[in-house]
Amino acid sequence: MLILETERLQLRTVSPDDAPFYLELVNEPSWIRFIGDRGIRTLDAARAAILDGPVAMYERLGYSLYLVQRRSDGAALGMCGLIKRDVLPDTDIGYAISPRYWGQGYAYEAAAAVVAHARGPLGLARLMAITSPDNAASIQLLGKLGMQFVERTQLQGWDAASNVYRLEL
Repeated sequence: MLILETERLQLRTVSPDDAPFYLELVNEPSWIRFIGDRGIRTLDAARAAILDGPVAMYERLGYSLYLVQRRSDGAALGMCGLIKRDVLPDTDIGYAISPRYWGQGYAYEAAAAVVAHARGPLGLARLMAITSPDNAASIQLLGKLGMQFVERTQLQGWDAASNVYRLEL
C-alpha cells in the first residue's frame, strides 16, 4: 500500500514479496556495520523478519518502516519509516538506502517526507533517532532534519553505544 510520495520517491508498506531486496539490504556491509547483523541469511528468514517486523508494526500502530522506491522505474532503493522500540520513550525514524544509491539525496528526501507524515497525519508530538557514533552521514542527515543530539548511551540489548536524537514536532 502506498503511504507517501515525493518528487522522486514512493514509500509503501513492505510485504513478504520484498524479501529478496530486504535480504540483500540487511546483509550489506554498511548495514551490518552501522545497524547490526540481524542474522538473516535466507529468503525464508527475510520473509519472516518482514512479517514479524514492519508488517506486524504497521498492523499494530498504523506506521512502520516502508520500502523506498524510485517513482520513475519502481527500483527498490532502501527502507525508511517509523519504529516504536521498547528501549526509547518515543517513536524513532529509521532509514537505510542501498549503497549503490548513496549520494543522490534519496535518504533525505524519504526521511523528510516521513517527518512530515509523523507531524501531520500521524499527529506525533516528537520523534527520536538513534545512530552509530561513527556514522557521519547519518549524523549529518539527522541534523539536516532538525534533530537535536540528546546523549550517547548504551541502549538495553544493544552491543555498542548509540547517539540519541530528538525532534519536537
